[in-house]
Amino acid sequence: MVSNTTFSYAILSWFRDNGRALPWRDTTDPYPIWLSEVILQQTRIAQGREYWERFMRQFPTVDALAAASEDEVLRLWQGLGYYSRARNLHAAARQIVALGQFPSTLEGIRQLKGVGDYTAAAIASMAFGLPHAAVDGNVYRILARIFAISTPIDSTQGKHEFQQLADALCPTDEAGYWNQAMMDFGALQCKPKGPGCGSCPFADMCEAHRLGQTASFPVKE
Repeated sequence: MVSNTTFSYAILSWFRDNGRALPWRDTTDPYPIWLSEVILQQTRIAQGREYWERFMRQFPTVDALAAASEDEVLRLWQGLGYYSRARNLHAAARQIVALGQFPSTLEGIRQLKGVGDYTAAAIASMAFGLPHAAVDGNVYRILARIFAISTPIDSTQGKHEFQQLADALCPTDEAGYWNQAMMDFGALQCKPKGPGCGSCPFADMCEAHRLGQTASFPVKE
C-alpha cells in the first residue's frame, strides 16, 4: 500500500522532471489560470494554448473581458466549440467585476458561472494555495489503478470515495503543484491506453500493474 507521503513525494518528483511548461503555470494570478481551465475543459493543450494566448492578448485582464461584448468574445472563441463555455466565461467575468475582485475561497469560486467542482479546486489551489484536490478523469484513472479501486467512478459513492482519497493524498502546502502533477502524469504517463508502466515511479506499488489488469481500471457503471 502506498503511503500518503510516498505518493506525494513520488508524483511531485516526477512532475519536476517531466511536467509540461505552460504559460499559465508561471503565475498565481487567478484570471489567466481560470481562463486556461475553461478553455481546456474540452480542448487539447496544443489547440487550447493558442486560444489562451489569443484571449490574453485581446483581454489581458478580467475587467477587459467583462467590458467586451458577447459577440467579441464569441468571435475570439470561434473554432473551439461548446460555445456555452464562452458565454459562461463572459458572464463570470462580469460577476467578478461586480464583486470587485476575484473570489479567493473554494465556495466563492464555485459560485462563478460555469465553474464546477474540479475547476474551482484547480483555481483555489493554483492561484491561492488552498489545500483542495482537483479530481478529474486523470485523477480517477491514476488512483483507481494504483490502489485497484473497483468502485465505479461515475457513481455517487465513487465520486465521494475518490475525492476523499485525493484530498488525503494532496499535500496541503503544495496542492497547486500536486494538482498540476496529477494532470500531467495522467496525460503523459498513466494514459488511458498504453500507459508507461515501465518508467512509472509507482510500478512496484501499483496494484493494477501487479495484477496485470491496468486496462480494467477505472471501473464505470
